[in-house]
Amino acid sequence: GAQFEYHVDKDCKSILLISLLQENPEDRTLIFTRTKHGANRLARHLEKAGISAAAIHGDKSQNARQRALNDFKEEKLKVLIATDIAARGIDIDQLPYVINYELPNVPETYVHRIGRTGRAGREGKAISFCSPDEKGDLTNIEQLLGNYVTVLKTPKIAYKKPETNSTNSKNIQTKKEFTKPKPKNNSRRK
Repeated sequence: GAQFEYHVDKDCKSILLISLLQENPEDRTLIFTRTKHGANRLARHLEKAGISAAAIHGDKSQNARQRALNDFKEEKLKVLIATDIAARGIDIDQLPYVINYELPNVPETYVHRIGRTGRAGREGKAISFCSPDEKGDLTNIEQLLGNYVTVLKTPKIAYKKPETNSTNSKNIQTKKEFTKPKPKNNSRRK
């Protein structure tokens, strides 16, 4: 399968994810998070955005996990969020999309994750969200793969809003049209 990455700030990952899922609502997508807490939080976030998703991890009962898996396999559920440990036992392959919402600390784990994208001649995509503090993990992954992961242009909606004390004040001017004018409450954020 093809491998892509977005450089995106931690706070903007969920916005980017929601927009990607909305672009491809028909495709089954397996999403990896590092932690159980992260998986639950993301599932709630997606539900709020009107995207039905289930999280599977070690704290869920075997029944709940199995039900989510079956729904995912039968395409009743399009989005499944998993931790690496929970995903180990999943016999799901040939997925159109695997999204690394958070990069794993161990490069080999990345290889296991993306191994679930389209096989048997079918093209699948593995998409990784890399925040600034995950750059080191990305470098280790690329060293293991022996090549670079293709960087995709991060859409405007997933840009971090510039801080008031930001040096690139030019940015603030150009971003104006994308954000509704807010009352000046910047002093509180410091």
